[in-house]
Amino acid sequence: MPNNPAPEAEMFLQSQLDALLRDGSRGVERHDARNLQRSWRKFAAFAYVAERYGYRYEGLSPLSPRGSPNPYFAFRRMPNAVEQAGSTAERYPAAAQGGQLPGMRPGGSRLRPLSETQRDVDLLRARIMVDYSRTHRRRGLTALIVIPFVMLIPLSQTGFTFNALLVCAAIWLAFAALWALGFSLARRRYAKYSQILRAAGVQWPPSTALT
Repeated sequence: MPNNPAPEAEMFLQSQLDALLRDGSRGVERHDARNLQRSWRKFAAFAYVAERYGYRYEGLSPLSPRGSPNPYFAFRRMPNAVEQAGSTAERYPAAAQGGQLPGMRPGGSRLRPLSETQRDVDLLRARIMVDYSRTHRRRGLTALIVIPFVMLIPLSQTGFTFNALLVCAAIWLAFAALWALGFSLARRRYAKYSQILRAAGVQWPPSTALT
């Protein structure tokens, strides 16, 4: 085994940072990224870093299927992206090679915000959570519609007996209950983070946001 293997989260971060910088060097207008680290706090910190390199968080990306459990998020290239990225590269020359990232603490996890940038990261997280909560409505609905038709296959073999229909109904109701619970939690999360943004005077999603 190799000595001191890089943590999985660090590898995901480096991969995302490399992709961001590559799009920046090519002048790509929209950079798309997923939350590969499974931490919304870290993804919000990454969104802060992306802005330092000229890409501002814009919301859900049209690249994602509706209701995707792991959607893509869009980062729009800023008008001053070249100057912004150049200034960041001068201040943090080792960032692309595993060094300190702009607005983040040195050492340890590279996505730990400094005290002076924590509020900005928290507001970015609130925007991301509002957008992510909006994806749940369609999530699972397709499965709820398809499940009855799938169940026709075993029923055609066993026969449409009362007990068989009862089992199928119980399975469908279990899936429906799980979807309803997830939808309820998503609505609460949406309300919570929307309130945080309103209290900060942030209108989100903006009228021009991706849907």
